[in-house]
Amino acid sequence: MHGPMTSGLLLMALCAATGAYCLLRMRSCTGDSRKAAGGEALMGFGMAAMAVPAAVLTLPSWHWVVYAVVFGAAALRAIWALPSRRHHVHHLVACLAMIYMAATMAGPGGAHASHARTGVPVLTTALVVYFAGYVLRAGLRLVPVAAPAGSPGPAAPAWGAPPELALACRISMAMAMLAMLLTL
Repeated sequence: MHGPMTSGLLLMALCAATGAYCLLRMRSCTGDSRKAAGGEALMGFGMAAMAVPAAVLTLPSWHWVVYAVVFGAAALRAIWALPSRRHHVHHLVACLAMIYMAATMAGPGGAHASHARTGVPVLTTALVVYFAGYVLRAGLRLVPVAAPAGSPGPAAPAWGAPPELALACRISMAMAMLAMLLTL
């Protein structure tokens, strides 16, 4: 991605750490939660790979095709899973955003050349608005709510299973996606 090397490395580290946590979370989850954690791990590691600054590692010119194929397969899986869980819509949008960024970067001259000719595309703007809205909406769900007086608190979940931590990972990946789209 374009931008200062320090911010690219920090973005890469954030996405890799989120992907690693999602892999760990897969161990303590079952069913749909496990599948969602696997999809989020793929997204985290894919975003980390895409965020590697060009000054650190120069990849071959065909690496954008690999991103598009991997996230195209993930998008098909998200489409397949749409009837069972509403959260797969977000996975689908994120996969399509990754395909869009890969296709834009693979174009002649990269993203800056196409934006210089046409300005910021409508799709980039729509994706920025979607991810900004997702961050704000999901962030509101992290605000603590007082339990009614006299009710016992919820049972402590197994390590890696607290829903708040999973939501925090989704928020951090959405913010990383937002940063990547803004530098596109």
